[in-house]
Amino acid sequence: MKQAEVKSQSRRDFFRKAGLGAGALGATAVTLAAGRGEAAEPVRSASAAGYRETDHVKKYYELAKF
Repeated sequence: MKQAEVKSQSRRDFFRKAGLGAGALGATAVTLAAGRGEAAEPVRSASAAGYRETDHVKKYYELAKF
């Protein structure tokens, strides 16, 4: 039986492939970032004035012993 020949990778090939991988990663990041727009401001109605202690919140506080 013959042993399988293992081709070692040269340092130059390693850095070439690493550079191509980094370039592809950068291009992907730029593409994904370009697709994002700024988030729209949430629409607040007059009834949404922030925190309100409703019945279910009071029940939670009671059960949690706050």
